[in-house]
Amino acid sequence: MIGKETIDAVYEAARLEEVIGDYVQLKKAGSNFKGLSPFSDEKSPSFMVSPVKQIWKDFSSGKGGNVIAFLMEHEHYSYPEAIKHLAKRYGIEIQETEQSDEQKEQANERESMYLVSDYANSYFQEQLHKTETGKAIALTYFKERGFTIDTIQKFQLGYSPDSWDAFTKTAISKGYLLKYLESTGLSIVKEQKQFDRFKGRVMFPIHSMSGRVLGFGGRLLVTNAKAAKYLNSPESDIYHKSKVLYGIYYAKQAIAKEDNCYLVEGYTDVIQFHQTGITNVVSSSGTALTSDQIRLISRLSKNITVLFDGDAAGVRAAIRGIDLILEQGMNVRVCTFPDGEDPDSFAKKHTKESLQAYLDENQQDFIRFKAGLLQKEAANDPIKKAELIRNMVASIAKIPDVIKREVYIRECASIMQISEEVLFTSLAQLLASADKEQNKKAKNKAKFNSRPAKVDPNADPNEPPMEVYLNNMEPSESEPKVNVLFRLERSIIGILLLYGQEEELFTELMYQRNADEELEIVPVEQTKKVYEKIFLDLQMDEIEFTHSSFQQVYGLLIESLNSEDQFRIDLFLQMLTPELSSEITDILMEEEKYALDDWERNEIYVKQKKSSIVQYVNDVILNLRRQLVDLKILDLMNNIKEKTPDSNSSIQEDLSEVIEYQNLKRVISERLNRVI
Repeated sequence: MIGKETIDAVYEAARLEEVIGDYVQLKKAGSNFKGLSPFSDEKSPSFMVSPVKQIWKDFSSGKGGNVIAFLMEHEHYSYPEAIKHLAKRYGIEIQETEQSDEQKEQANERESMYLVSDYANSYFQEQLHKTETGKAIALTYFKERGFTIDTIQKFQLGYSPDSWDAFTKTAISKGYLLKYLESTGLSIVKEQKQFDRFKGRVMFPIHSMSGRVLGFGGRLLVTNAKAAKYLNSPESDIYHKSKVLYGIYYAKQAIAKEDNCYLVEGYTDVIQFHQTGITNVVSSSGTALTSDQIRLISRLSKNITVLFDGDAAGVRAAIRGIDLILEQGMNVRVCTFPDGEDPDSFAKKHTKESLQAYLDENQQDFIRFKAGLLQKEAANDPIKKAELIRNMVASIAKIPDVIKREVYIRECASIMQISEEVLFTSLAQLLASADKEQNKKAKNKAKFNSRPAKVDPNADPNEPPMEVYLNNMEPSESEPKVNVLFRLERSIIGILLLYGQEEELFTELMYQRNADEELEIVPVEQTKKVYEKIFLDLQMDEIEFTHSSFQQVYGLLIESLNSEDQFRIDLFLQMLTPELSSEITDILMEEEKYALDDWERNEIYVKQKKSSIVQYVNDVILNLRRQLVDLKILDLMNNIKEKTPDSNSSIQEDLSEVIEYQNLKRVISERLNRVI
């Protein structure tokens, strides 16, 4: 586990604008920077970076956070990977903290497997570039495939010598344990003998999204009837082939930027496309496409274009993959190549411009592609044509989005020259059948999960789930006051974050004796820090936050503002969970979005909260009091309705209390200059 000192040092050294500047072209916008979103395709900037607060906000996607959050979103690093990346960038030595024996063992197992894989990757590259056999056989093969030295080095291609145990022996001599050579599949152990799994093959390392070597693919260079032409690493604790895409590490930024992913079949297809200049391409590594692989792409883009050979096997594989992509809610297009060509060979013969033009001109929507393909099989046979239409409707039924389904049904009706009503009826039958099957599974599952749900005895029954607050969703109409309280409490958190330690002149209403020694309320001006004003007012009225997320943040904020001479938002965000940190970023960057539109240049002036902070603080606190009074009145009225007529005295007491609260509400409303 990375030590807190290291994490603190990373946060202290890292400059958000420098890190994001590596990925986004930023332009000065007042005290901030703005740029085009790296998460969506846009022409007007909606991405804002605040160097002062050390936070960023992407208004197009709603994402935001600190420097770690950016790397986790953009580079798809885990939290430790993001810390390590920044530590390396800023030359900070990583210190590990003590872990339990079980944690150490688990971490050591996986880390040892990664280290062995990294060593193997270096070894195979060295064999390719620095040995006579490697250069004569393997390097020549890669060059004959049309790969340049730069491309070979970029994809870290290598060579495993045609020897039974050359790699295994060398690795053991370097101190790597046979246990991990075997668990990664690099070595095969049989009794007292050890063999190299990939002997005599050119090597393709398979990387994770963050760039770690997970496994390898190896291609045999000589014809051997007893050995497979292509061989992949076996499944292991670090390599699950159904969850990995070849080339994703090199393609992730281009996929996000282009908002499209080209999906091919083989390693060389990916490499040749990259060399030609089209880099938003990945491969399923010769295995059947899986749901996990599709979800990996969906983190970067909702659009997939499937590229495949025109042979029968390629077509069948494409059709299976299309339905799976549709099930995941993705948009899918298809592009085939001329007879005798595959993505590798076709890309090799074309420039980037001509290849891109071909892809743009020849890609088809899946419904047209499938119709054209199946129509050839159906020819003029009515029975086969009917089966073809059912097949197309079955694919459309897999689409989760209702609007997309309707659009595709209309498209299908137009292509196949059949009435929309018939297709909608067929679709409804398929969906009903699918729902019936799903309900059947759910009932079977319920039998095994029939235990009563646990109820938190401390939970507030009137409070919506945490997800409501974190996503700033509206609660139901039966909870309007709760929603108003959420917004007001959110505003208080925002004030404390932005202006908590600023001193302002507040007007307080205080009791004083006049010349006749009578008590009267008079306004008295007092200089206070904003957080002191809020804390004292809430304490005086015994007001507590109603939403648990803000309760937690409020307590931490008051403590930090009171104990630190200089409150730093970036350090405060480190104390929060990722969910709370994201919510706080939304609050902090709310006003910054005005700078994106350059409204002042168009003579539209937005009144910033800071220009009237005293009034803003007073209004928020008074509104909070008013809402709480409303809730109290509502509670009392409900009590009165539930009481029986014989409890008249109790009812009178409640009515008197209601009147008192109504008077208090009137005073608050007058201070807010509002009529109730």
